[in-house]
Amino acid sequence: MSYLEQLGSKAKNAATALNLLQQEDKNNALKSCAQALFDAQAEILAANEKDVTAAVNNGMKSSLVDRLRLTPERLKGMADGLLEICALKDPIGEVLSMTVRPNGLTIGQKVVPLGVIGIIYESRPNVTVDAFGLCFKTGNAVVLRGGSDAIHSNTAIVAALRRGLLLAGCTEDAVQLIEDTSREIAKDFMRMNGYIDVLIPRGGAGLIKTVVENSTIPVIETGTGNCHVYVDEYADLGMALEIIDNAKTQRLGVCNACESLVLHEKISKEFLPLLYERLQAKEVEIRADERGCAICSGCVSATEEDYGTEYLDKIISLKIVDNIEEAIAHINKYSTKHSEAIITKDYDHSLKFLNEIDSAAVYVNASTRFTDGYEFGFGAEIGISTQKLHARGPMGLKALTTTKYIIFGNGQIRK
Repeated sequence: MSYLEQLGSKAKNAATALNLLQQEDKNNALKSCAQALFDAQAEILAANEKDVTAAVNNGMKSSLVDRLRLTPERLKGMADGLLEICALKDPIGEVLSMTVRPNGLTIGQKVVPLGVIGIIYESRPNVTVDAFGLCFKTGNAVVLRGGSDAIHSNTAIVAALRRGLLLAGCTEDAVQLIEDTSREIAKDFMRMNGYIDVLIPRGGAGLIKTVVENSTIPVIETGTGNCHVYVDEYADLGMALEIIDNAKTQRLGVCNACESLVLHEKISKEFLPLLYERLQAKEVEIRADERGCAICSGCVSATEEDYGTEYLDKIISLKIVDNIEEAIAHINKYSTKHSEAIITKDYDHSLKFLNEIDSAAVYVNASTRFTDGYEFGFGAEIGISTQKLHARGPMGLKALTTTKYIIFGNGQIRK
């Protein structure tokens, strides 16, 4: 049996055991895991420092190094996230419906775990804890394959989680980490449909494309975030400045950061110089179309590629349009279907934007940075789904479940 098959077999056995746990058992185990993270703080931070040092030496962008870096505060946040999951209602076992048929059969629909979930992700150690917590609460075993940039961090974190599970009397194989970070192992993992029920990629466009094209396991596609903010002709310009600044600069290396701007031409001459000054103070480069560059000489000329790029950097694209219809068409063309926002005081325009933008999360007068499991009240999230089947938007507990039909009879046979 190969290395991956051994992991897969252990995960299937663990999933069977998890299906027998009650909510109290799962919550106690999550609390034990949270404490285990606290107890292993020195070990985890030392391992993370190895990853961060290597990343800096390899020339990783500062925004991505920030995403990789752990601090005592961030580690506490990860542990607190497990405790918050404890407070969430366990969806497993809920009966969604129960109907009595004319033949006397009683047919119900019950929420059950997916089984074994595989997750392939890049250099974000917090995903390791979030993914485990959500999967465990919903009775799913999880097999994790993180990026090579975070291998020391992930190894230390998973070791702590497994200790926490053992101390709580649960199987440690509820969470397993693929420690071989080679591309060959990753591609083999994508073909383990005999062991893994669902595969979730979480990372950049290249990773997601590779998983979608190579996996024989059903995939829940979590998307990259080319998120847009459209400043309408009826916008409150002060509000627009605050929202764009927050959406772009609060954290650069996250999928819900704003990467693209669309401005109505009627406000562009007044607004763009103000926006340029605001973003210039944060060292953000604006790559604008011809009209934008004519208004503000500090802007850099945009290419076609810029409009569809998730920068995760101090860069933002800008397009000036003549009307809301053109804005919606531009956004739907270049969007990755993640999160888009309109800034407007016009009720009809806000409804039009909400109805016609084809993305997982659509905002009126708010920052795209709120597309997040915690902010939506789901606790931690497994990712932001940009597809339309099974789950869409921030994926919390319910997104990691499926249903089965339960049928009660008293001797019925079909004629």
